Amino acid sequence: MFSRLAAGLLAGASLAALAVPAEAGTSRPVRWNTGGAVWTTTSSEFKTFFSNGYITDRALSSGISSSGWTAEEIQEGMTKTYVVDIIGVSHFLYSDDGVRFLKDQTRSYFPYWKMKSTSVVALRSAIIADSIDGAISSAGIMAELPVDFRLADTCGTFDGIQNVCAPNHCQGEAQCTSLLSWFVFLPACVQANSGLPEPAPRAVAPARPLW
Repeated sequence: MFSRLAAGLLAGASLAALAVPAEAGTSRPVRWNTGGAVWTTTSSEFKTFFSNGYITDRALSSGISSSGWTAEEIQEGMTKTYVVDIIGVSHFLYSDDGVRFLKDQTRSYFPYWKMKSTSVVALRSAIIADSIDGAISSAGIMAELPVDFRLADTCGTFDGIQNVCAPNHCQGEAQCTSLLSWFVFLPACVQANSGLPEPAPRAVAPARPLW
């Protein structure tokens, strides 16, 4: 059975498995990799956008424009919090279904240097780290990414498309494939999949007769 200590140890194991200098809170959570070019949106530029809606980076402006949402909707969606339990989150993300989910959710967005080889452990560690206080958000998950991530659209190898985890709730190609729309939906999908099962009712022995 999972305990909070076990969940914390598993999160630490995810970080160790990255086999790179891992430090939660990378300053470059999104590196937009198109062909041979790379544009970077830093964590401080995201924080400015989340706090007051100001867009101070051209790459972020382009990402919002191609997201299928308005800037206000992305700001609201990525700062919305979802109540979770770290035990349930860890249980899901370490299960077979959870690993498949993480692989699917890192189609084109993954660690800059190790790429797909560490995509599962890197995203999992960020989600679990953000869930420690009992709530997660897109902004919180992004802030806990242990290494630089890239969105790769590289001449046929990767297509820059993300698998938005709630395809029945997005509308249009941009909302259903873009990185920022993917971020908007991610915490809700984690919450939906990480509920702990209700404990089975305990069998009550029949009362002994008094005679």
